[in-house]
Amino acid sequence: MKLILLGPPGAGKGTQAQRLEENHGYIQLSTGDMLRAAVAAGTEIGLQTKDLMARGELVPNDVVVEIISERIDLPDCVDGFILDGFPRNVAQAEALDEMLADKNLKLDAVVEIAVNDGILINRIEKRASETVGGPREDDNAESLKNRLVVYHEQTAPLIEYYHNKGVLKSIDGMADVDEVSKQIEEVLKQR
Repeated sequence: MKLILLGPPGAGKGTQAQRLEENHGYIQLSTGDMLRAAVAAGTEIGLQTKDLMARGELVPNDVVVEIISERIDLPDCVDGFILDGFPRNVAQAEALDEMLADKNLKLDAVVEIAVNDGILINRIEKRASETVGGPREDDNAESLKNRLVVYHEQTAPLIEYYHNKGVLKSIDGMADVDEVSKQIEEVLKQR
């Protein structure tokens, strides 16, 4: 199963990816984690991206696609993988499609975890106020609002992109965590 979980920050993509990894053995691939590992390992890509990342600049799409390409070639991805944090825009989605086609692979599904922004912000505010020891630095309503603006501008167009390709399935991300997991399992059964 080759899967993308799509949705705004705080929608529960990471939680659901972990559950899929535990239940099915699909490997959760976080582009940020892969880039940091490449830098730490001193690989060619790591060396190319180290200075960019240190300056807080975005890593070029072709480099991110290359690191994903190398990662999905490893044996643990044979049974499937879940892309986490990629693609972030249509240009990245097109580059991903091209790379997968070169490997004779294709996405099985793109699951949109649809949420209501206002309720999402309320959830974050509540979680931040209940967190023992205080919230994470980015776990606040103002930070989430800014991240949601970026999501709607850059990433939300992927919904139409994948809908037009016939691989998008939307689920109710406002349900509780177990119900969201059940909805994702139903999507996977259909594939």
